[in-house]
Amino acid sequence: MQNYNKTSTDFILLGLFPPSGIGLFLYILIVLIFLVALFGNLTMILLICLDTHLHTPMYSLLSQLSLMDLTYISTIVPKMASNFLFGNKSISFIGCGIQSFFFLTIAGTEGLLLVSMAYDRYVAICFPLHYPIRISRRVCVLMMTGSWIMGSINSCAHTTYALHIPYCRSRAINHFFCDVPAMLTLACMDTWVYEYTVFVSTSLFLLLPFFGIACSYGHVLVAVYRMHSAEGRKKAFSTCSAHLTVVTFYYAPFVYTYLRPRSLRSPAEDKALAVFYTILTLTLNPIIYSLRNKEVTGALRRVTQRICSKKI
Repeated sequence: MQNYNKTSTDFILLGLFPPSGIGLFLYILIVLIFLVALFGNLTMILLICLDTHLHTPMYSLLSQLSLMDLTYISTIVPKMASNFLFGNKSISFIGCGIQSFFFLTIAGTEGLLLVSMAYDRYVAICFPLHYPIRISRRVCVLMMTGSWIMGSINSCAHTTYALHIPYCRSRAINHFFCDVPAMLTLACMDTWVYEYTVFVSTSLFLLLPFFGIACSYGHVLVAVYRMHSAEGRKKAFSTCSAHLTVVTFYYAPFVYTYLRPRSLRSPAEDKALAVFYTILTLTLNPIIYSLRNKEVTGALRRVTQRICSKKI
């Protein structure tokens, strides 16, 4: 390890799985979860594209969420799995930068997209008559585009910094992907200024959006409580509870990880929390939205019948 570190600019990802029977079991479990996430998110994207009943702003935003989750999990899990399977834990300097860029882009973009989804439900339930004007196709496209642009800019800044600081310690990153804070522990310079920018960035892209979502759903819950129609209350509550479940699973571990000082963090805890926002949440999203949503299950039935009728 020491000789490798002195003669190579590559990084080494120490990974998530211990070299034992438990590690093999976790590897198989993660691969199965990855396949479920892949199938679930692809299915959601195809359903929304193929079924005209789902060509609405809410489902356009949901298709973007599935696309992000698909990119997110594909950026991290295949490399992690191949490293364990073939025993080669190295990742090139450029490869590490690319992985870090995509991870940070999707992380920031998804955080902002969830705010857009919360705003969409807020307008739909609290101001149903104004919905076609406030959430027009143009507004929906602007929200999606704005999320991608802001997420990419934030990612560029962090990745550029990470690739330009000198690394003079071990090249072994104690994580299963190129997480910038984990990389900073290998730097041979004081990074307190950058750690402060991470705090600011996390506040802007995660903490403030989370408060915005909480505020939106606070108004939504009041509006739902005042509804006279029991069916309307049930439908609104079902949709909002699905969104809130996704938001909680995504934001909570992210905020807890990145807003803590380095002195209070441990690599083992960071990796365990990272499993939630890089793997488990991305798998749960399509399951939550499909099982809790009659429109999605209805679309699945219609598309399946259409495909079967064409074969016959």
